[in-house]
Amino acid sequence: MNQATRLTEVADLQPAGQALREIRHHIHRHPELAYEEVQTADLVAQRLEAWGWQVTRGVGKTGVVGTLKVGDGVGNSARSIGIRADMDALPIVEETGLPYASATPGKMHACGHDGHTTMLLGAAQHLAATRRFSGTVHLYFQPAEESGVDSGAKKMIEDGLFERFPCDAVFGVHNHPGAEPGVFLFRKGPFMSAGDKAVIVIEGVGGHAARPHLTVDPVVVAASIVMALQTIVARNVDPAQPAVVTVGSMHAGTANNVIASTARLELSVRSFSADVRALLKKRIAELAQAQAESYGAKATVEYIEGYPVVINSEAETEFAIEVARELVGHDKVVAQADLLMGSEDFAFMLQKRPGTFLRIGNGVGEDGCMVHNPHYDFNDTNLPVGAAFWARLVERYLGQR
Repeated sequence: MNQATRLTEVADLQPAGQALREIRHHIHRHPELAYEEVQTADLVAQRLEAWGWQVTRGVGKTGVVGTLKVGDGVGNSARSIGIRADMDALPIVEETGLPYASATPGKMHACGHDGHTTMLLGAAQHLAATRRFSGTVHLYFQPAEESGVDSGAKKMIEDGLFERFPCDAVFGVHNHPGAEPGVFLFRKGPFMSAGDKAVIVIEGVGGHAARPHLTVDPVVVAASIVMALQTIVARNVDPAQPAVVTVGSMHAGTANNVIASTARLELSVRSFSADVRALLKKRIAELAQAQAESYGAKATVEYIEGYPVVINSEAETEFAIEVARELVGHDKVVAQADLLMGSEDFAFMLQKRPGTFLRIGNGVGEDGCMVHNPHYDFNDTNLPVGAAFWARLVERYLGQR
C-alpha cells in the first residue's frame, strides 16, 4: 500500500449500518454469560469465514480469533496488529421493552458487549473487502470479560493467544455512557483501576430475637464492620491516591424473630497503586477481624485479586488519538480523559503487549443509561463509527512506513 491509498471514512461504513444493527440486535436478543458464548461465537466465526478470514475457535474456551494477512510477510508486511472485542452478557433481567430485548430470562447485554462485537465485525467485513493494508490483523473475540476472576482475557492468554496469534500492538474499546455518541476518549498511562473482591464471613452465636443477651449477633457485627471499612479510604489511604471500598452485598438471617449464626459481606475494592492495593487488602482484614473480636465473634476474610490496572502505552495511545482525530475531528476526541474507577480485563493483554484501551461515548442524560442497568442499551449510531475507526486504525498501523 502506498501513501496515496485512501483511508476508510465513516461514510464508507454507513451503507452497512442496517446490517450491523441487525447483527447487534440478534446478539442482544440472545445473550450468553461468561464461557457460555456458544451461539455468539458461532455467529462471529461464520461471518468471518464467509468474508475470507482464517478462523480459530475455542481459544480460551469460547473465544474466537480471526486472522487476515495481506502481503508477503516480509519488510513492512511483517507487522501485525491485534484488536479485541468482548462477547459476554450479564445475569440481569432486562427492562428496556425493546423489540429485540433479551429472549433469555435473567440474562441481558447490559454492558454493550453486543455493540463491541458488532463494531469489530463491521471492520472485519470492510477490511476483507478493501484490503488496503500490508501485514497481519488478528481479531480477538473474547469471552468472560464480566467474570471478575478467571476472566476471558487471562484464559485466552494462558491458551497461547500471543504466541499463536502474535501482534506488535493490541487495542480494545468500551462504550462510555456520559459522553455523546461518536466521541472518543483516550488516556495515556493508567486509565482504569485494578478491581479486587473481598468476602467477609462473620461467625456469631444465633438464638431467639427476644433474648439477644444469650447470642452474639452477627448482624450487629456486620454493621460495625461496614462502618469501619469506610475509614480505610478516608483515613488510611493518601488523599492523592484514588481508591474505593464498596460493600455491595450483605446477607444474614431468614426471619425477623431469629438472630442468625452467621453473616456474609462481599466487597468491591478498586485502586491504581500497587502500594495502595496492598494497604487495602491489609486494612480490610485487620478491621474486620478486630471489629468481630470486639463483639465476641469471629471474622474470616478471603481476598481475591481480580483485574490489574489498565495502563495504556504512550506511543500506541498517541497513534490511536491521531487516527480518531483524522476520522471524526479534534472536537470529538478527548485526548486525556479522567481516571475511571471501573475495571477491565483487557489490562491483562496490555501487560503482554503495548497498546491502548479507549472509550466511545454512548449518550448523555436520559440517552446515556449507565451500564449494568436493566434499562441500558448500546447506541447503534456508534456501529459504523466504531467499525470505521477499527478499519482506519488497521490501515494506518499496517500502512507503508
